Amino acid sequence: MKQTVWALVLLVGLLVGCDSNAVFNEYTDIDDGKWYIKNAPSFTFEIKDASIPYNLYYNLRNSLSYGYYNLYLTRYLRDSSGKEIESKLDELILMDPKTGKPNGDGLGDLFDHKFLFKRNYLFPKPGKYTIQLRQYMRQDPLLNVQSVGISVERAKPANSSN
Repeated sequence: MKQTVWALVLLVGLLVGCDSNAVFNEYTDIDDGKWYIKNAPSFTFEIKDASIPYNLYYNLRNSLSYGYYNLYLTRYLRDSSGKEIESKLDELILMDPKTGKPNGDGLGDLFDHKFLFKRNYLFPKPGKYTIQLRQYMRQDPLLNVQSVGISVERAKPANSSN
């Protein structure tokens, strides 16, 4: 199982490393796949050019044993002074609600998901920003979530063929 996890981490790392639009991409592993409500991972990144739009994504890795078809989480976006710019509750659909077929990319019993949560977002100014994620399900701990993270990418121009 550990070899499968490391192979998946390596594969994801290689794929992300090839994305020239990525400004930031980071995961936090969830200990023993048990995501407690009090465990709210934070991701700090720097925006050097606030004049261009960015796409922001949730990255999530779960096992097939995850007990729900969806996941609610709350995100908090803060500027470098700690001032909250936004907080929002989002629902991520991890599996088809009717068939149970997992969404995302799978390897063994692990599935990676990438969910867009902000398209063409303009940051207020250059600087450091932090996004904190908190699971918002009724189960504490939430089982079989392996890791969670975010990606920040330069938005591709509308006329781009990529």
